[in-house]
Amino acid sequence: MRGMTNRLTIGERVAWYRRRRGMSQEVLAGLVARTVDWLSKVENNRIELDRLSVIKSLADALDVSLGDLIAEPSLMDWTSDSGHRTIPALRAALMDYRLITPFDADHANQPAPDADQLRRDLGHLWNAYQNARFGYVTGRLPAFLDQVLTASQLLTGDDLAKLRSTLALTYQLAAVQLTKLGEAELAWISAERGLTAARETGDPVIIGSLFRSVTHALLSTGRFGEAVRLTENAASYLEPALRRPTPELLSVYGTLFLAGSMAAARNDDAVSTRQFLTTADDAAWRLGHDANHLWTAFGPTNVTIHRVATATELGDVQVAIDLGPQVDTTALPMERRVRHALEVARAYSAWNRLDDALETLLAAERMAPEQVRYHMLGRSLVLGWIRKQRGKPSTALVELARRLNVLD
Repeated sequence: MRGMTNRLTIGERVAWYRRRRGMSQEVLAGLVARTVDWLSKVENNRIELDRLSVIKSLADALDVSLGDLIAEPSLMDWTSDSGHRTIPALRAALMDYRLITPFDADHANQPAPDADQLRRDLGHLWNAYQNARFGYVTGRLPAFLDQVLTASQLLTGDDLAKLRSTLALTYQLAAVQLTKLGEAELAWISAERGLTAARETGDPVIIGSLFRSVTHALLSTGRFGEAVRLTENAASYLEPALRRPTPELLSVYGTLFLAGSMAAARNDDAVSTRQFLTTADDAAWRLGHDANHLWTAFGPTNVTIHRVATATELGDVQVAIDLGPQVDTTALPMERRVRHALEVARAYSAWNRLDDALETLLAAERMAPEQVRYHMLGRSLVLGWIRKQRGKPSTALVELARRLNVLD
């Protein structure tokens, strides 16, 4: 279904699904507590839908998923670097019968896996993810997950204990990658499997990291209120370990609250958003600097990045405009740098500074083409700019739209 609507703006998809439901503008507007005039302007691209809380309310009223309205990228959109049959391969690994039955293949002749090497290989994949090499990660993750699952059947004792954290963090990587592929249900399964593996480690750092993964899985399906509650519950679970925290625990704890701040903002809960950001800021202050423990990219800069993103979600574009362009992200992993650039472009666009928005987006694309091309925000912004043009769009904008596959 998404393939039929991936060249429509969000507003045009609202109209498409509304008509498909046989619903009038008056009925839909009433369901979301808006005026018919507002809805008409949304459907005709005169009002830009850039707040997920509003999009989620429309999706609920139309009885479609959040992903249906934001047109998340499908597997066909990804580069050849991802290989073939990546989603079926990931699904097969996640649904491996060995996880829930006592039956197993004959491993008698297989060499014992090296738990330390598997951890190093996982680090390589996480680093590739943070470098925005999403196609590369997508292509290699199914086989690696299968390796780790096989190892969990072969190892015993200390080696098995060491492997459990690797398994949990592999599931976490699968969850974040599947979210980018628009596979929300598989992302949820992966996050759930990861949390189960994490609990077996007994390590609050690993468990906290997987709590964050479940929070992101909830965010991807529009379950914003549940994500807020999970943040609060997970924080209570981790607090006893914070009496003498390691840098890793501070990073995981702070990043959990950053994810929670996005959930609160998308839930239109400004009070919780501020509280979560304050808690994350306190953790960053205790950590003392930007770091990347357990691939969190956590520190003062990431907290500021989330102040910008949550301000935009809450409709406070002035804060995003004042703060966003001033943030120096050069020390952060590429994925974080480009994600922030997308938020700055969104703020510029909302402020009708389209030249600045386009320049920001093009600079981000030069840094990480895959991330810009397949992120909902980049695609939505560009298609909206094309639709709003009164005259002929600039060559740069048209070429970008074609690279993002939103224009024939």
